[in-house]
Amino acid sequence: MRLKTFLTTAALAMAVGAGPAMADLVFPSLSYRTGPYAPNGIPFADGYADYLTLLNERDGGIEGETIRMIECETGYNTEKGVECYESTKGEGSLIYQPLSTGITYQLIPKATADKIPVHSMGYGRTSAANGAVFPYIFNYPGTYWDAASIIVKHIMNEEGGDISGKKISLVYHNSAYGKEPIRTLEELSKKHGFELSLYPVDHPGQEQKATWLQIRRDRPDYVTMWGWGVMNQVAIQEAANIRFPMDHFIGVWWSGSENDVLPAGAGANGYKAVTFHGVGTDFPVFEDLKKHVTDAGKAAGDGSHVGEVLYNRGLYAAMLATEAARTAMKMHDTKDLTADMVRDGMEALKVDEARMTELGLPGFAPEIAVTCANHGGPGLGAIQQWDAEAKSWSLVTDFMGADREVVDALIKEDSEAYAKENNITPRDCGS
Repeated sequence: MRLKTFLTTAALAMAVGAGPAMADLVFPSLSYRTGPYAPNGIPFADGYADYLTLLNERDGGIEGETIRMIECETGYNTEKGVECYESTKGEGSLIYQPLSTGITYQLIPKATADKIPVHSMGYGRTSAANGAVFPYIFNYPGTYWDAASIIVKHIMNEEGGDISGKKISLVYHNSAYGKEPIRTLEELSKKHGFELSLYPVDHPGQEQKATWLQIRRDRPDYVTMWGWGVMNQVAIQEAANIRFPMDHFIGVWWSGSENDVLPAGAGANGYKAVTFHGVGTDFPVFEDLKKHVTDAGKAAGDGSHVGEVLYNRGLYAAMLATEAARTAMKMHDTKDLTADMVRDGMEALKVDEARMTELGLPGFAPEIAVTCANHGGPGLGAIQQWDAEAKSWSLVTDFMGADREVVDALIKEDSEAYAKENNITPRDCGS
């Protein structure tokens, strides 16, 4: 199948104007603006592209080196995603963001062999957080297992610290993505004594009436959700239809966007989701985006998604990728980067509050310090809640940590099993 490769408007203009001496820093974007998950894929892709355009227009790129973004449409299809990778890696691509757990799983061996880093930010294979086994795969600032643990911690906080005997249900996309938290929730149910029930939902997730009728019969105390695309909005509407209390319905960070709640109207009021970054546009970087990108007619989209949850997540992903490239430049004392150098920059990435402030994102997310041993980052999350009347999200908790005793043991077990199955000798990351 022939895939079309798309350049952002800004990148295309640079390519035409510059001739053969095109931009040096190539950032592919594996996006999905088509297909059943397009409503979620579009704002992320816009945020990612707009931040790269901002750096080009305001700063002349990264440390004066222009960025060229190559956008390749995957349709959230694993086969197409792999084809996108194969068709763009020879362009000098420095880092891949697959935006799909299925694609990530397929790229882990390929990218590792090609020595190209993959950043599956808050998704993908959770045990890739073990950098000793997965040197080219990164999932900071948090993993699905962190998210599951943080949701349970929030429920415990709501219940005064004791959830023994409580019923917690998981409604999940019946795919590698949706199944990721199951093992963690099972271990947490043993530790805290709650009863776990599982409700798989087949792609794309439009038929859920039977699922929610069963939930109404089972009467769980809390429902958590690992959904994506139309599945989320259908689940929230069905939950409202059976009058399930929305403040007891908590989604993962991919089940907490405006797309998920707006269709249910007032019925979605109070719905919650875990997140690893801030919400809204009350950050200085958005003033720069307006001046240099949106008002200048260089935005990737029509501007209607700016400040939405998934737009902000795409922007955050681009910020982390470019900061890794900046770190690599300093480490290797060159602006002529290779993918392997960017991998080094990702592993040495440190983004503290002072740097976040310099980037126009003060208080937007927890500090990050990646290491050889820990590619998963701080593993912190906060709970956001939807106000249907105001049509906005707000953070209702501070950022909190996962249960490291449970999560780290699972990461160790799974990553060591992967290493054994694939004849990998883990790196020595020191003490």
